[in-house]
Amino acid sequence: MMQYRRFGRTELQMPVFSCGGMRYQFKWQDVPAWQISQENQENLDATIRQSIAVGINHIETARGYGTSEMQLGRILPKFLREQLIVQTKVSPNSDSKEFKRQFDQSLGFLKLDYVDLLGIHGINTPQSLEDTIRPGGCLDVARKLQSEGKVRFIGFSTHGPTDVIVKTIETDQFDYVNLHWYYINQFNWSAIEAATRHDMGVFIISPSDKGGMLYKPPQRLVELCKPLSPIVFNDLFCLSHPQVHTLSLGASRSSDFDEHLKAVELLDQVDEILPPILERLENEAIARLGEDWYKTWHVGLPTHNETPGGINIPVILWLRNLAIAYDMIDYGKMRYNLLTNAGHWFPGATAERVKELDLRHCLRQSPHAKKIPTLLEDAHKLLGGQPIKRLSQQ
Repeated sequence: MMQYRRFGRTELQMPVFSCGGMRYQFKWQDVPAWQISQENQENLDATIRQSIAVGINHIETARGYGTSEMQLGRILPKFLREQLIVQTKVSPNSDSKEFKRQFDQSLGFLKLDYVDLLGIHGINTPQSLEDTIRPGGCLDVARKLQSEGKVRFIGFSTHGPTDVIVKTIETDQFDYVNLHWYYINQFNWSAIEAATRHDMGVFIISPSDKGGMLYKPPQRLVELCKPLSPIVFNDLFCLSHPQVHTLSLGASRSSDFDEHLKAVELLDQVDEILPPILERLENEAIARLGEDWYKTWHVGLPTHNETPGGINIPVILWLRNLAIAYDMIDYGKMRYNLLTNAGHWFPGATAERVKELDLRHCLRQSPHAKKIPTLLEDAHKLLGGQPIKRLSQQ
C-alpha cells in the first residue's frame, strides 16, 4: 500500500514517491506529434497506468523535458482529473512574457485545464531568483495564472548552492521546493529545515540517479547496504526524515517502480533496519579515507567562484571520496565530466589545469590546504575523461 504525506501548506496528500517525467519521453527536443513512435508512447502509457495503479498519482514533468508533456497529454486526460496531482516546471526568464508563453505551451501539450503544481524550474543563481521575484517577474505571472485557476500551487526547483536555496525559501513566496538531498549528498539539509519552518512541501530530485546511479551500483555498495538494495536503503534513509515528503522516481518503464515499492513496506521498521547499515557505510569511509579527512574534508573550502580557474573543489573532493570509499567510480566519472559543460545546473570546472594554478590563497581556511592540490590531481586521473553534456543538451 502506498503511503502519503501532507505536502506542506498545499495540504495535498502526496505519495511518498512521485513519477518524474524525464526518462520515458521520446525526445529531449520538441518534435511534431506524428514523429513520436507508437512503441515509445505505449511504453509511456503503461508506465503512467502502473504508477497510478500502485498509488503514485503525482506526475511530474517540465517544459524542458522535450516531448514529455505532449506525450502525457495523450494519457492523463483519460483519468479522473481530481485523482491526479500534476506538476510541470517552467524556467525563469528575464522576459516574463516568454515565461507565460512557455507555460501556455505546457498546459496546451498536457491537455489539462490546470496544473496542481507549477515549479519555477532552476532557481540556481541570484540572477534567476531576481528574474523570478522582481516586480513584473515570473512569480507575478504565476500568481496571475493562479488567480485564473490554471495553477493551484507555486513552488521552485533548484540545483543551486544551499545559500541561494535558503534565500529563495525565506522570501516565503513558494508553497514547495524540489531539491537534491540523499545519503551521499546531505549538504542541503539546512534548506530542508528552512522549508519546514515555512511549511513548504519538500520533493527530492533524482535520489536514485543523481543520488548515486543506484540502479547499477558497485558491488562494494551492494555489500554495505545488505540486506537492502542500495535503492531501498536510500529511499528509506530519505523517508526516515518526516521533513521529506516525496522522492522522485524517474521511471523509464512500468517495472521501474518495483524495487522502490519494497521501501514502502519497510517504512515502519527504519529504526531497526537503518542504523547497522549507516554504521557500516561510515566505518568503510573512515577505513578508506582516514577519520580526520572523513570528518573535516569539507571545512573551509572555497566556492568555484573564489577559486582560480573556477575549479569546483568541494564537488571534486566529494566525488573522489565516493569513488574511494564505495567504489562509486562510474558515478564519479558521470558527474565529474559534466563540470565545465553544464552551466549553472552543475557549475565550475574540472581539476584539469590544477598544476598551473596557485590555490594557496583560496585554500587558506582549509585544515588540509597543503594536500588538496595533489588530491585534485589524483581525482582528475581517477575520474577525468570525455566531457559529458546534460541529458537536455544531448
